[in-house]
Amino acid sequence: MKSLLIIPSMMLASTLLQAQILHFRTDLAPEAPGATGSGVATIAYNAGTSSLQLEVSFSGLSGNTTVSHIHGATVTAGTGNAGVMTRTPSFLAFPAGVTFGTYSATIDLTQTGSFNSAFITANGGSVSSARSALYNAINDRKAYLNIHTTTFGGGEIRGYFAPYTPVPEPTTTCAVVAGLVGTFACVRRLRRSNA
Repeated sequence: MKSLLIIPSMMLASTLLQAQILHFRTDLAPEAPGATGSGVATIAYNAGTSSLQLEVSFSGLSGNTTVSHIHGATVTAGTGNAGVMTRTPSFLAFPAGVTFGTYSATIDLTQTGSFNSAFITANGGSVSSARSALYNAINDRKAYLNIHTTTFGGGEIRGYFAPYTPVPEPTTTCAVVAGLVGTFACVRRLRRSNA
């Protein structure tokens, strides 16, 4: 009798959702003479839910933060200037008036308010076309996160996003291994019962 491979539905759903999440990262560095500060920003772009999970950490700025957003698309990857793609004047609830901090937000890319209206207009006039243009700019290394301060109104630190593969946490790895062990045990039982 032919045996079937049965994968538990929860494990399959989790695997499919993970396959739709693309990761990007950038190191933030001074963009003007005399600017200070540094930071890191990551994006988890979920194609299935049309959302963007943004994590930012920054410190050592010469002035207090005013606004922050993602610019793009530049003409050349990793260099140049471009208009603001995301919400203006700043990400919702980005920490203002500080020289260091962290920020974490999930941005719903199905909503008009997640984008700069000029970016929507310049990219086909719809949220879906703006979402595609934003994703393409990030994926092509033509999008940068910018943090503006009171000292550098045009931007103190910035970094261009690039694709990367995050290192799984030990608990995630253990959960995946446990799920695989359970799946193989089920398959062995099925094969024995079908023999």
